[in-house]
Amino acid sequence: MTKVKIKRGDNVLVTTGKNKGSKGEVLEVIRKEGKDPRVIVAGINIVKKHVKPSASNPQGGIVEKEASLHISNVALVDKDGKATKTGTKVEGDKKVRVAKTTGETL
Repeated sequence: MTKVKIKRGDNVLVTTGKNKGSKGEVLEVIRKEGKDPRVIVAGINIVKKHVKPSASNPQGGIVEKEASLHISNVALVDKDGKATKTGTKVEGDKKVRVAKTTGETL
């Protein structure tokens, strides 16, 4: 599996595609064996899905939901709102993620 530097709860910037320039919070990181990692970002890459009626949704119909994006198409955002890469630093006995642009912990 590839190493993933983006985690749930991080703020990210979409770098390519129809939602380029949009920012949002990561809701889920999807890691499957043999597949590239993907992320679901709140309010980004909205698709319409046709849903059959079920016990939880007796009406059925067309539902809008967030679809996943490839992890290479998003970049982590620092406190200034700019895209950044991550590094690591040891503080005391803990290893923390650090923004390369500002040097602050994430």
